[in-house]
Amino acid sequence: MFLPLNDKQFEFWKLRRSGLLNVNIARLFNISKQAVSRALLTMDERIEKTLLEMARANQIEVERVNAKRGILFGHSVPFNAPAIIFVSAKHGMQVWYEHEGNCGACTRYTQCIELLWDFADEMNLKLERTDDPTKLAEELFEKLRGLA
Repeated sequence: MFLPLNDKQFEFWKLRRSGLLNVNIARLFNISKQAVSRALLTMDERIEKTLLEMARANQIEVERVNAKRGILFGHSVPFNAPAIIFVSAKHGMQVWYEHEGNCGACTRYTQCIELLWDFADEMNLKLERTDDPTKLAEELFEKLRGLA
């Protein structure tokens, strides 16, 4: 399922996820609180459906879903590893498998670090400074488990 990252409903969803109350979102866009609530219900349904579709497509058994936060925790059947699927406003839908990476030798090192730091910022989470994506992911996802 397509997530409309530039859609007004998605903008409302991002603002709520960052901690803004529905009434404040309504004031910001000069619309009724009920219109914001309806839009958020629709967006939550779309996000949950998309998270579940991604889990099915990646053979991830679902353990927990939090559509308001845009997070799904599960277990990858083919990789026999914990997995997380999350919605990033900057990076779109992402699937991450818990693993011990050889990050220093990986060509995706910079992309992984940026993705993890960006998502931590989106979720308003403070993390220890490290240049190891595996350690950064462990800390980030442990904190996310506490939110979901």
